[in-house]
Amino acid sequence: MTASLVVQRLAGVSGALAVAAGAYGAHGFKQSEADDYQRVLFETANKYHFYHSLALLGASRCGKPAVAGTLLMAGMGMFCGSLYHQALTGDPGMRKVAPLGGGALIVGWLAMVL
Repeated sequence: MTASLVVQRLAGVSGALAVAAGAYGAHGFKQSEADDYQRVLFETANKYHFYHSLALLGASRCGKPAVAGTLLMAGMGMFCGSLYHQALTGDPGMRKVAPLGGGALIVGWLAMVL
């Protein structure tokens, strides 16, 4: 299986998970006792999750899909994952990971130029 196909399939799985998380945010999370800041964190995580799931589709078509795809996946895990974690648990313990994830997302976009 080629790297391009793997990244394309990861984009599909990531997009499906973003839709599921968005549905939870719209229906289940709103019913919880989360404060406004937690809701904003969840919405931000979900927005970036969607954007970068679409970016993975582009990464599957670039010259180095494995490099760009790996950076985007790692960035989504660190950035969106830490925001989702804080939004759902109220625990800010992983918030220092978010800037690293943001950096990985930026470098992932730049890797699509290769």
